[in-house]
Amino acid sequence: MTRIAALALILLCSLGTAQARQNAQPRGEAGVFDYYLLSLSWSPTFCLTHGSNPQCSGKGYGFVLHGLWPQYQAGGWPQRCAPVTPLTTAQRDQGATLFPSRQLLAHEWERHGTCSGLDASAYLATADKALGRVKVPAALQPSESAQTFAPRQIVELFRQANPGLPADGVVVRCSGAQLAEVKVCLGKDLGFVACGRGVKMQCAQDEVTVPGIR
Repeated sequence: MTRIAALALILLCSLGTAQARQNAQPRGEAGVFDYYLLSLSWSPTFCLTHGSNPQCSGKGYGFVLHGLWPQYQAGGWPQRCAPVTPLTTAQRDQGATLFPSRQLLAHEWERHGTCSGLDASAYLATADKALGRVKVPAALQPSESAQTFAPRQIVELFRQANPGLPADGVVVRCSGAQLAEVKVCLGKDLGFVACGRGVKMQCAQDEVTVPGIR
């Protein structure tokens, strides 16, 4: 290999490493973020492919708490912020009243809750308040029958049920032809805010199915 070729190879490797670093999600610093993203998962869709999960044992869940995630306005989010302290027994019991499974609770605290700048008890209390802040529309309450909506119709139903929620403050994610999640953006004070860069609608279909409870 000539000296020029070797230098070119080194340059390409350096560029690749720099690009990988640029694309990597930063660990972040606890408490340093701009707003929260409240993710509400439609449990019947999750249970179509995770039937053995504890939340799918005939409990009749509709929307459940997937997570309350610190976000950056410019896009992206911090994760697994130090120190990652384990949940106490009392905190696990507290979280079990909010999350559909203890496994999800532990995952969400480690990956997202640690970046809130709050201890686990305060973070879970904030998640509880966030859940109380967002009202699920009557048309999307748990039902044994499947329903069909346009993704934008789901957005408007949430906006009608939650005065002050901006059009760019709520998005829908689909899993194939089924509704998977509704995500609502909240300020640190849990007031409704516009979502930051990168939080977008993720439904390619004109209409999506909302499966009935299991």
